[in-house]
Amino acid sequence: MTDRTIYLDHAATTPTDEKVLREMLPYFSDAYGNASSLHRVGRRAIAAVDAAREKVAQAIGALPSEIYFTSCGTESDNWAIAGVAEAYADKGRHILSSSVEHPAVMRSLARLEARGYEVTYLPVDRSGAVSVEAAVAAMRSDTVLVTIMTANNEVGSIQPVAEIFAAARARGIVTHTDAVQAIGSIPVNVGELNADLLSLSAHKFYGPKGVGALYLRKGVRIKGLLLGGEQERSLRGGTYNTPAIVGLGAAIEAATASQGENARHLASLKERFVAALREIPFTSLNGGSPSLPGTVNVTFSGVRNSELLFALDLEGIAASSGSACSSGSVEPSHVLTAMGLTKEEVGSSVRFSFGRENTEEVVDRTVAALKDILARLRADRDLFLQKKNDRKDV
Repeated sequence: MTDRTIYLDHAATTPTDEKVLREMLPYFSDAYGNASSLHRVGRRAIAAVDAAREKVAQAIGALPSEIYFTSCGTESDNWAIAGVAEAYADKGRHILSSSVEHPAVMRSLARLEARGYEVTYLPVDRSGAVSVEAAVAAMRSDTVLVTIMTANNEVGSIQPVAEIFAAARARGIVTHTDAVQAIGSIPVNVGELNADLLSLSAHKFYGPKGVGALYLRKGVRIKGLLLGGEQERSLRGGTYNTPAIVGLGAAIEAATASQGENARHLASLKERFVAALREIPFTSLNGGSPSLPGTVNVTFSGVRNSELLFALDLEGIAASSGSACSSGSVEPSHVLTAMGLTKEEVGSSVRFSFGRENTEEVVDRTVAALKDILARLRADRDLFLQKKNDRKDV
């Protein structure tokens, strides 16, 4: 990344913090042992894994024995949903979720539906939030799992999971939340959320890619994910990715320690950015409050988001049209569609997500570039439509 690059896609991924990287490096070379080996080289590696497990547990208010390392948030989501559904199939085959979940959740649920499970997808309002009342009303005697994300990856809306999960627990229903976007941005505590399972991923809070974790509350049943060795209490076999796990531990420790300061910084940038956007004609914000402090989703009417993103990229500004995991999809955003936006509005929407290295100058430069680009694209579009209408009149 050059000094001229303005990176506003932190919801997709964050750069690995240099301090995190330094903690990881010895486990690629000096402390290279297999963490499952009994000799001293292996014991040094497993000690690092155990230390990281304690850091993750402390960050979210869990016990170390309730933390299971995975390869990413997607794997954690897949395992939580399929593993719980299978473990509790004797109780029922109904699952409750929302219509704005990450593709890792949506596709896991679709696979279960193909196997005969019934899934109720709760609608959201214009802000992207689920109704607590609607969620409670949708719970049934055969509901085995409620899975609702903590915060949305496209518009940043924070869901009322604590209230919904409290009602689910009172009915003996297992609860899972995808907290991938929330860690490091807002306080996340599994006890306060009433969560039985929680998914997280290191690369969303300045850790390395390719490592995540699943919190599984003691006493909750789940089917194992990977068959192999005895790793992760025999529920997920496979050699430990020690350097990445060390990085996850270092990153979540730093992220939770600076969460308040970071949130205030991001909120200040977001407020400045939103205030400037309100001065741009034919521009509307998507989502509402409460929402993540650094995520802004905007509809720029009359402009295709693909053209706008390309033009921004030429100016050295990186943003996105939504979930990085769906960037290759030709379908409109299911999140914005569920919120009531038209196909045209969805096709004109862009997500900007700020990070701790961004500054007010970055905001101002982005706004200035947006104004110039939008004026040019809209002028080109108006000229095209005029020529199209002229041809019709001939």
